[in-house]
Amino acid sequence: MPGWDDVFLRGIEGYRQKQQPNTLSALSISINPAYRGLGLSRQMVTAMKEIAIQNGLTYMLAPVRPSFKHKYPLTPMEKYIRWQTPEGAPFDPWVRTHWKLVAKIMQVASESMFIKGNVAQWESWTGMRFPESGTYMIPDALTPVQIDVEKDEALYIEPYIWMQHFL
Repeated sequence: MPGWDDVFLRGIEGYRQKQQPNTLSALSISINPAYRGLGLSRQMVTAMKEIAIQNGLTYMLAPVRPSFKHKYPLTPMEKYIRWQTPEGAPFDPWVRTHWKLVAKIMQVASESMFIKGNVAQWESWTGMRFPESGTYMIPDALTPVQIDVEKDEALYIEPYIWMQHFL
């Protein structure tokens, strides 16, 4: 399944072709750390659902970046999304927020976001050194980054989860 960047391309193409939209897609919700834990993300998702309903749309989708996945970068997303709390809710807090708002997991977008750069860029972005080619774990990343020192290339591919909200 395509990643969130595909939402942009499809939206632009649909607009150019004068297609009537039927779906609202979230792209990102970012909450300042000082305001986390206050239920703002839930309010944002609820507001998007209300906008979709008010505009007569049929669907609302969200490419969800799980908030705890960076703690388990070697676990494939397909396994991670099956983890549950003892109560049977999704393990991940951000996925659980969507789930509580009556969303379901559609599928994993295993290549949702690509970040390419040269080795020096990645060293400056991460504050790490990459002395040889290989796979490296970087802070807050959902998966490892691939470094090729000989080609002076680095590639990070981040998976997301597509979730469907029912309107």
